[in-house]
Amino acid sequence: MKANKNDLHESGRVLTQEEFINMIKTDDEFAKKWGELGPIYGKQWRSWTKKKMYLSTDGSYENIYDEADQTVIDQILTLINDLKTNPDSRRMMVSAWNVADIENGSMVLPPCHYGFQVYTRELSLEERYELAEIFGRKERLPGEPEYSEEQQHSLLDELVPKRAISLMWNQRSVDTPLGLPYNIASYALLLSIIAKQVNMIPEEIIGNLGDCHIYTNQIEGVKEQLTREPYELPKLVHMKTDDFYKSLSDNPSLYGHLDSKDFQIEGYQSHPTIKMPLSN
Repeated sequence: MKANKNDLHESGRVLTQEEFINMIKTDDEFAKKWGELGPIYGKQWRSWTKKKMYLSTDGSYENIYDEADQTVIDQILTLINDLKTNPDSRRMMVSAWNVADIENGSMVLPPCHYGFQVYTRELSLEERYELAEIFGRKERLPGEPEYSEEQQHSLLDELVPKRAISLMWNQRSVDTPLGLPYNIASYALLLSIIAKQVNMIPEEIIGNLGDCHIYTNQIEGVKEQLTREPYELPKLVHMKTDDFYKSLSDNPSLYGHLDSKDFQIEGYQSHPTIKMPLSN
């Protein structure tokens, strides 16, 4: 059920927008019933509705369709397939910005991070040897081989991936102290999951950020954060096997079997909590 500020409160009166937002923040039962954001990220990424258009006799497109004409596009599976079959493509993009769903009001909040793209590159021989050492697999290589570069790449194929993959996301609006850390962490995790599935090395995440803002009630918290020295970054460990990730393309329903227990963060350290208020 989609949230709507014009829904009646139990008292029988219509809530103002401010009252409705406050109820979503403070009343768990109210939020559970009315807090659905509508067809935003998951729906657009995995189930974008495509309606067939027909060319009329005068050369224009007519919007003639019925329910039977609608098909669904799984952008994530399309992306995975492209990575496996055409990894040098410049068109590997996923969009959450569905103009029709925004215009008809079915989205309570249009996506903030509205699209992302990935791109890959081949790893050099030197990079692959370094990775073999990092992964603790270099001892499985022949000692001082007198092989051609192509043969050495072939020897490394069983030990380390051939390509690196990076992800760039676009964001129209950013609550910098409160939302951005989650955006960074979630896209880093997404890149790591995709890399595991297509046997590549996750390399970079890049954010193109518009309207980066700090609310006035967050300023003191930001000042406190700026006094702190960052800890060494932790390590993400995938608990699922490589075979599980390889099977995802053939069995998309397995995506629903990934949850928080399938990942571990090793070596995580944090400073004391800073409360960053949610503003509107």
